[in-house]
Amino acid sequence: MKNKKTWMLLIASAILLSLNSCADSVSPDQIASMKQVGFLHGLFHGAILPFAWVVSLFSESTAIYATYNNGGWYDWGFITGITCTIGGSINKSNN
Repeated sequence: MKNKKTWMLLIASAILLSLNSCADSVSPDQIASMKQVGFLHGLFHGAILPFAWVVSLFSESTAIYATYNNGGWYDWGFITGITCTIGGSINKSNN
């Protein structure tokens, strides 16, 4: 049973680390010419926040927040994505 759990943990880690490649990197010069992103991009960026944050510690070209967003809808998606990824995993049982 322990061997199966180890493999599942390794597979899950590989899948989660592969999401790391989705972190966006944009130079300030490119921002003006880019199409603004909305709620769904914010949701996705919020969901990959833990991985993007770790990469941003080691790479100055990686940001955790899209600067070319359209404002409130992107922010709403970003917060929702963070909540679903980080806040949704907290167990608040009173045993």
